[in-house]
Amino acid sequence: MLNYQLRSITLKDEPILWQMLYFAAHLHEEKGKSLTDAQVDPALALYVTEWGRPGDMGFIAETQEAETQKKMPIGAVWVRLFRGDTKAYSATDEETPELAVAVLPTHTGQGVGTALLQQLLLSGKAHFPAVALNVRADNPALRLYHRLGFVVVGEMENRVGGRSYDMRRVF
Repeated sequence: MLNYQLRSITLKDEPILWQMLYFAAHLHEEKGKSLTDAQVDPALALYVTEWGRPGDMGFIAETQEAETQKKMPIGAVWVRLFRGDTKAYSATDEETPELAVAVLPTHTGQGVGTALLQQLLLSGKAHFPAVALNVRADNPALRLYHRLGFVVVGEMENRVGGRSYDMRRVF
């Protein structure tokens, strides 16, 4: 059984968010893509740049190395409000943030993503009327999102030419 803890994201965690965005955007599945590709892609950078603005909130899952006691991030979930002309991938409004979530491939299927999402949903309902996300149609996490109460509200072609769903969870 995997031993991990959840904690709130702080301003110092922006480098961790960039790493997790790399996985959330599936860049690790694209040949030749690096973390820098997430940082220089204007549409992706919106999810992390200047972390800590009003409406930003989220959680990091960490394990602790037995030998060094150093904490290692293995996953994260966060939400961000997009206002004005700034648009996210999913169909959000100015009061509904978009959710991003990633778990390192070495730690998927162990309940980390579920725990992160449940914590975010529990905390988020005190701040927002709903949360939205965008997920690829072939992503196994789609079943988890349905189980947690997300419903499909739209469909789109994603940045790699595949099909993605806009989903929303109303509190």
